[in-house]
Amino acid sequence: MFDFLERQEPGAGGEIQLTDALRSLVQERPMYAYVFEGRRYDVGDRLGFLQATVEFALKREELKDGFREYLMGLLGEEMKAGVREVS
Repeated sequence: MFDFLERQEPGAGGEIQLTDALRSLVQERPMYAYVFEGRRYDVGDRLGFLQATVEFALKREELKDGFREYLMGLLGEEMKAGVREVS
């Protein structure tokens, strides 16, 4: 796959697109896929990257309690600020 990515011209957004390289790959050799159940994250998108980071941090035993407390504190501050802006 990396050989195909190296030869791939930039596509949408001026970026090398994995899907374009996959199209090239399938023209030269068989390609196999695995259908999985679960959540898919688009870490090429800023919001998707943040969502993946937060969700994985909340699943990590050594991070989840402290990180949840941090997030709850941020949300509390945001809610207080929102109330002040409205009134």
